[in-house]
Amino acid sequence: MAQVSHPRRTRILPPSDIVPEENSQAQEKQSVLAMRCRVIFERLRPELIESYYNWHIAIDPETEQYLIDPTLKGITEKIRDAYGYSDEVKLTIFCLNDTGACGRLWL
Repeated sequence: MAQVSHPRRTRILPPSDIVPEENSQAQEKQSVLAMRCRVIFERLRPELIESYYNWHIAIDPETEQYLIDPTLKGITEKIRDAYGYSDEVKLTIFCLNDTGACGRLWL
């Protein structure tokens, strides 16, 4: 049998030109946003969980307004309709369940 050589795998995208300091600042900003949204989520969860169990909720911490939908695709479409396209992170998505997580972690 002839041996088939496989091409060497390379990156699909070019390396990121984001400076590590900018990346850490962006992550810190997202963490602060997530904490602010988590406080609002914990306040809303008891009243919404019975009617909308396992639905997705997106929370805007500035206005404390939220969007809900039974599917992740549906909530992302609602976010796009309400906020348009932007590179700036403005909302955090949770799942209306006991933990707020939108999936499972397998360890």
